[in-house]
Amino acid sequence: AAFELVAEFLPEKAPAVAIIKHANPCGVATAPTLAEAYRRALACDSTSAFGGIIALNQELDAETAEEIVKLFTEVIIAPAVSDAAKAVIARKPNLRLLATGGLPDPRIPGLAAKTVSGGLLVQTRDNGMVEDLELKVVTKRTPTAQELEDMKFAFKVAKHVKSNAIVYAKDGQTAGIGAGQMSRVDSARIAAIKAEEAAKALGLATPLTKGSAVASEAFLPFADGLLSAIAAGATAVIQPGGSLRD
Repeated sequence: AAFELVAEFLPEKAPAVAIIKHANPCGVATAPTLAEAYRRALACDSTSAFGGIIALNQELDAETAEEIVKLFTEVIIAPAVSDAAKAVIARKPNLRLLATGGLPDPRIPGLAAKTVSGGLLVQTRDNGMVEDLELKVVTKRTPTAQELEDMKFAFKVAKHVKSNAIVYAKDGQTAGIGAGQMSRVDSARIAAIKAEEAAKALGLATPLTKGSAVASEAFLPFADGLLSAIAAGATAVIQPGGSLRD
């Protein structure tokens, strides 16, 4: 889950870090440096990141490794690792380090298989990329360039969040993530609550969800989910559409 999520962010464009817990992201970010991307990803939900899995889209360097070992982490996965970073990780005997030699191409078609009782479910893998989609503005107000970038970022992350999924993002950083709830409204509320808790931990006056974009991985048939997002401070939303009540 961590490796496939971070591969959505091309390494030649910017460093990216994804922190995963129980197959769901608790923080994802890009930044000018890998260490800063890690710090920004951690800021989304530092509590859940404890004992998590960290995936990087570029070679792990010593500075980033020093940041990561400050918090208990189970696994680090990266396309490559510098010798200096290996020496840092070696100080933590229970930390696993996986060097993959590259990143998977998220656009490559293929099959995904899951075992079920008495059988096997085989289906085409989700190789959709938001950059390849024809995005349609269906509101009176057109999103700003920054809102559009935030929406695309949030939508990439939402692809890897268990349904029902709600992801708030701002300036290349997840601001709040709500995952795996039976109600999409609950996902929106949980993401907002986590953003408020993160703001308190960071000493911020307002949560990062203020002025953020929000993504849903399925249609929004009722206003309640959007009202929760608006209450959290989101100003733009991206969703697949398809409901008669959208």
